[in-house]
Amino acid sequence: MKSKINFNRGKQVVVTTAVVFFSGVYSIKAQEVAKPKDTTSAKQIDEVVIVGSRSGGRSKADSPVPVDVFNLKGLQESLPQTNINQILNSIAPSFTSTIQTNADGTDHLDPAQLRGLGPDQTLVLINGKRRHTSALINVNGTPGRGTVGTDLNAIPAFALNRIEVLRDGASAQYGSDAIAGVLNLQLKRDTGKLTGQFNYGGYLTPTANDHTGNYDGQQFQVDLNYGNKIGSKGGFYNLTWSSQFREPTRRAGTESDPIYNAYNAIEKRAAENGVNLSSYFSNIGQLKGSAGEQDFVNLIHQYAQDVSYFGGDLQSKIQSANSISALQSVLNPSSFTKDQLNYFTDQELAYRGLTRKDFNMQVGQSKLNSHQIFANVEVPISDDWKVYTFGGYSTRNGSSGGFFRRPSQSRTFTGLYLDGYLPQINTSIQDVSFSAGVRGKFDGWNIDLSNTFGQNSFDYTIKNTSNTSLRFASPSSFKAGGLAFLQNTVNLEFNKSFDVFKGLNLAFGLEQRHENFKINSGEEASYTAYDVNGNPQTLTSVNPTDFFGNALPGGSQVFAGFRNENKTDKSRNSYAAYADAEFNFTDWLLVDAALRYENYADFGSTFNYKLASRIKLTDQLNFRFAGSTGFRAPSIHQIYYNTTSTLFVNGELKEVGTFSNESQIAKGFGIPSLKQETSKSVSAGFAYKIPTLNLNITADAYYIKIDNRIVLTDQFSRPTDKQIEANPNLQAVRNELDRASVNAAQFFANSIDTETKGLDVVVSHNYRTGDFKLNNDFAINLTKTQKVGDIHASDLLRNAGLENVYFSEKSRIYLEDSVPKVKASLSHNLSWKDFNFYLRNTYYGKVWGADILDANFDGITLPNEHQLISDKIITDLSIGYNINKNFNLTIGVNNLFDIYPTKNLPFSSNNDQFVYSRSTSQFGQNGRYVFSKLSVTF
Repeated sequence: MKSKINFNRGKQVVVTTAVVFFSGVYSIKAQEVAKPKDTTSAKQIDEVVIVGSRSGGRSKADSPVPVDVFNLKGLQESLPQTNINQILNSIAPSFTSTIQTNADGTDHLDPAQLRGLGPDQTLVLINGKRRHTSALINVNGTPGRGTVGTDLNAIPAFALNRIEVLRDGASAQYGSDAIAGVLNLQLKRDTGKLTGQFNYGGYLTPTANDHTGNYDGQQFQVDLNYGNKIGSKGGFYNLTWSSQFREPTRRAGTESDPIYNAYNAIEKRAAENGVNLSSYFSNIGQLKGSAGEQDFVNLIHQYAQDVSYFGGDLQSKIQSANSISALQSVLNPSSFTKDQLNYFTDQELAYRGLTRKDFNMQVGQSKLNSHQIFANVEVPISDDWKVYTFGGYSTRNGSSGGFFRRPSQSRTFTGLYLDGYLPQINTSIQDVSFSAGVRGKFDGWNIDLSNTFGQNSFDYTIKNTSNTSLRFASPSSFKAGGLAFLQNTVNLEFNKSFDVFKGLNLAFGLEQRHENFKINSGEEASYTAYDVNGNPQTLTSVNPTDFFGNALPGGSQVFAGFRNENKTDKSRNSYAAYADAEFNFTDWLLVDAALRYENYADFGSTFNYKLASRIKLTDQLNFRFAGSTGFRAPSIHQIYYNTTSTLFVNGELKEVGTFSNESQIAKGFGIPSLKQETSKSVSAGFAYKIPTLNLNITADAYYIKIDNRIVLTDQFSRPTDKQIEANPNLQAVRNELDRASVNAAQFFANSIDTETKGLDVVVSHNYRTGDFKLNNDFAINLTKTQKVGDIHASDLLRNAGLENVYFSEKSRIYLEDSVPKVKASLSHNLSWKDFNFYLRNTYYGKVWGADILDANFDGITLPNEHQLISDKIITDLSIGYNINKNFNLTIGVNNLFDIYPTKNLPFSSNNDQFVYSRSTSQFGQNGRYVFSKLSVTF
């Protein structure tokens, strides 16, 4: 299937409405007027925050809620990070995101979390307008499991002037998803100049190239930005182009498990003599008792003698076995110890001229190429009215490795792959967004009418793989289908300031949002298991096996394609009305109140409120308080997503089906339909300025209670006969699992309630004298999320003893302990004449691995025993030099001292492949990154 943006008939009304609206915006009659004030200047932007207030902005210190402001234009010359996720992870302690590995599509889209909550509990705005989320839902064992976040990496960081981070619940103001807070990305408005950056770097570390050293993960990125005026009345356009070319890193250890068995060795000797043993049978059972059985047995006898390292006893047993069944018994891997199988492996590797590292997985960052273009345009059409539009297009192609298919495994057809293979998951991610509107004044009211459209698509192509059940007829590449998400938001907003008390601002608005989620099926061979005649398997068909009689699985190995049964095309609409009032009762007391009513077509309505205040005790000291209710609608992805995946579960690979919450399997387990998450939050803090010291201090404590939190359950195994005997309803569940060819199932469910407590402290200092400028910033985030109350399991699940599968111990770790509870940063930025020096230390607190294991080596594994991954400090350093007014050269290092996370214990290492945990989020596992950056301005 080609990667493309699809518009089905169900969306034509939305698209047509948008087109008419955009056309109407530009057909408003222009008038001859005196030159108005220009758009908001960069200086004003530095002083005023927009997010969290509808009064047109206020100073950061005077805001009744905590807002961080990061000026990317000033930071990007010094930082090694080049995308939004990684920039924020390094400079914002309340924000966490790391590059994932061996997690299917999640490798190409880094989940991001704010204040310890989920990726889907943070709302993202661009220029104050709601951004659409990704099409991808994270179903693998990584932080943010079960959530749908916003693809921040689809937006070029070079297009941004700054990022505002509202660290407070804001559902009453902005709607669903704003439980943890809001990110507002402000696009550049620069005119009259061309700027660019050329960035090259890579990982210089002894662990590069699977711990053999040298250099890997090279990255080259080019960014260009140009803006100019439109007319003479303050209009402008600003364009950004960004391209990134990223090579993979390799951080696997050395494969320590057996790779070859005795039959593989015989098979190799036969192949060297032009005999492919797999061509003698499709199902080994059909060969037994046939006229060809003895010929096949004779071939085994013949070529076994060429394996020089088989001992005399084994050779004797092979030659004495005169039937296939007897040979299966002699050669079966279960007839040997692990040490014996590893001896066979080492001898066979030497014979074939290979090493164990040739069978390593690709662990580390994925390969990625991306291209992005973004635009920001504004045109005044009168003294009081202007039209605006912004948006962009992004295409990203990624490639990551799965689990190596070893020749000793039945999932590998050795008739084609004598040495196994490493399958590759290739993704094509396309993202398009377009917002347009008109804003102005009428009778003292500020009016803003806008339409914002966005779509994200995520298509899979699986390469260097096989449908094992097709044997010799299998292709090596499969179109596996994909996901697409569309969102269109129409918003009309009014606000007006009144000369009441010391100032009153009233705002109200209406919003309509349309969402559509699609699952597109892959080609048939990407998900189908075939019989020996090449037809789809049935309950009575004869199916392919390996020599030992193990079934050869169907579908593309590593990632089975989306099936026709998975095809989904679902839409929903929501409607909202909201009001907001800001009262300046006195010079020292500000009160902000917000109300929002929202109705969703698929689960009903919700009403939320927020009350916030700021008390100015002195010109330098403010106290602020806020309390609110909030909600997060279950994403349309979570309601309708369904597929089959190969997951690494408790040290084993399993075929796991993710089934829709509305499926018969879900109902068979007594799992109810999804409903919205609801929240209550309070916060209190202060902002203190000491002008004589050029020092600013803020501190904010918060508490967030979330009810009916949606999580992805653990894997429900295929019901056993004993379970069915106790509960006959489970027979239908088992039949459905068998029909889907999976041995486990998982679902999205409102499983638990949680509470989050935290504290944010930010201290900023600056010093100026002559050519010397120094900025010092310290920030720390302390946060703790935990489950409270009982698991919301059905009586059926409780009676079957499955309550702890509904919300498992692993799920608890992903929720509570996979992200640092303490994160702090201390940065210094020194400018002297044409030189700039940047130094930052970031502290990442301890986390816990998700696997349940004997972490203290006492021989007892407790049900909540996990490996501790200790805290670390990462140091970044860069030095910049202004060559002249047009050129700046910066060189630097991220992770100067080449710090790595705590190494995995053997149980979690997948045979020494995962040296470091992939189920936690601290700072990644790639090590020291060195870079150079040339910045140009014309």
